[in-house]
Amino acid sequence: MKTRLFTAALLAAVVGGGVWVAVQVAPSAPLAQGVTADHILVEKSQRRMTLFSDGKPLKTYAVALGRGEPGKKAQRGDLLTPIGHYSIRGRNPNSAAHLSLWVSYPNEADSAHAAARGVSPGSFIMIHGIMNGWGWVGGFHRFVNWTAGCVAVTDTEMDEIWRAVPDGATVEIVQ
Repeated sequence: MKTRLFTAALLAAVVGGGVWVAVQVAPSAPLAQGVTADHILVEKSQRRMTLFSDGKPLKTYAVALGRGEPGKKAQRGDLLTPIGHYSIRGRNPNSAAHLSLWVSYPNEADSAHAAARGVSPGSFIMIHGIMNGWGWVGGFHRFVNWTAGCVAVTDTEMDEIWRAVPDGATVEIVQ
């Protein structure tokens, strides 16, 4: 166990180059089969994501975000997680990370802001599990913001989110 903890910390330091944070994660019961979420709220400053159904919270997850945090994604390659109102646009069961839900970034405001600056807003922001082959890292992945602007959870959590969140669900990302 100590070896895995050390390896996860070393991996995060070498690969991440990101922002180190302490994240407390309390164990929680899995979502019941058949539960559907219609809204996702990501609170970047708290590094958490909550699933809602009809305005009622279903479950909250600790997350890892973009390596460039904090701030709002402004252009392709800045490694920041966007801020705004989006939806789940699709899903990829064969992604480079364990499952991924495609967030509809950029929205019109993001595109207009980038165009005014003469840059690309970027794309392919996802909610996903850990990179394939690294699932054993588990919750330790949350000790550093390591994504390229996405929202990451453990593989087990992603399995649950994949089942509960349909295409078209709204996604709100706030600072």
